[in-house]
Parts: sequence; structure tokens; C-alpha cells
Amino acid sequence: MAQKYRIYQLSVTPVTVFAHLLAIAITTLVLVWLLKFREGLAFSSSNKLKIFNLHPLFMVIGFILFGGEAIMVYKTAPARREVQKNVHLVLHLIALVAGILGIYAVFKFHHEMRISNLVSLHSWLGISTICLFGLQWVLAFFSFVFPGSNTGSRTSYLSWHVFLGMVVFLLAVCTAEMGITEKFIYEGLKRNQEALIVKFTGLLIFLFAVSVSLTILIPRGY
Repeated sequence: MAQKYRIYQLSVTPVTVFAHLLAIAITTLVLVWLLKFREGLAFSSSNKLKIFNLHPLFMVIGFILFGGEAIMVYKTAPARREVQKNVHLVLHLIALVAGILGIYAVFKFHHEMRISNLVSLHSWLGISTICLFGLQWVLAFFSFVFPGSNTGSRTSYLSWHVFLGMVVFLLAVCTAEMGITEKFIYEGLKRNQEALIVKFTGLLIFLFAVSVSLTILIPRGY
């Protein structure tokens, strides 16, 4: 198995460590951006931008980063397969809840600002991603965790589960990059400090997606 992937000339450990460091860096940049340059966070405020700011917070840190960590857990957690599976499931549940809260925040912001919903491709892809992610989680629960699941169907569904999981994850990353671009253009950011933070955030999210994808391709033993 490892021989098949020697073309990558990589061990999975440095790739996962790099991904974890990227997650820390992305979290730091997002928090600095929202707290220092975007006036903070709130579910309810007279400053409606604080409500909107919850959207990138939950979607990037909660949805994408936790989702990516859940994907990597089989290569990073030194535990039995059953424990890895449960951690994988819980991290993805956290990502799903965060994604729902992120969608709720932007809908609440639009409602209070009397702005139309679902008018951009970013919003269409975002709703599609959340729906597909939720469906993937439910199917995985009943296929791999539910006591009455059939072993034969579980085995046949596993490859599709991995493939669809990566499709949804990469769709989430593409949607986030579109959202960052929209915000960058809308705010008229160019070459100031905030612009650099936003651009580096988008770049690091891309590198995080690449790292997570590599952990799927490289066997744990190599």
C-alpha cells in the first residue's frame, strides 16, 4: 500500500502537523480581523456588523477547520479505530452546528438590515454545502454508528463516504474563498493592514485544504 504512494515522497506526520499549524494561524487571523478591524462579535447588537461577523467566524473556524480536523483524525489520533470513528463523528457534528449557526447569523443580519437573501453564487453554494454536509453526516451515522447498520452496506458505502466527504469539504473551502473575495471587494480593501490579513487568511485556507487532501492520499504507515 505504501509503495503505491511513494511518488509523493512524504510522510503523513509532517503534513498533518503543517495542517494543524495552519489551523492555528487561520484562527488567529480571523479573530484579529473580526475583533480589531470589524468591530467585534454579537448575536444581538445595534451595530449589525457584529452580527454579520459571526458568519465568517463560524464558517471558517467552526465549519472548515473542525471539518478538516475531523477528516484528518484517522491519521492523527493515536487510538483504536472505534475511538477515531467517534472523534471523527463528534468533530463533524461540531462543524455542522457551527455551519448552521453561521448561516443563521447571516440570515439574521440580512433580515435586520432588510437585505435580500440568497442572491449570490456564494450564498447558493453555501446553502448547498450545509445541506450536503448534513445529509452526509446523517448517512454516515446510520451506516457506521447506528447499532442496526448492515456490515455489507457499510463496506460498500465507505468509499463513497470518503469521496463525498472530500467533495463537500472542498466545496466549503471554495465557498469560503468566494465569500472572502466578495467581502474584500465590497469593503474596497486594497493594500492596507486589513487587506493583508484577509488575503493571507484566504491563502492559508487554501493551503489547509491542500494539506487535508494530502492526508487522505498518504497512508498512515508511510
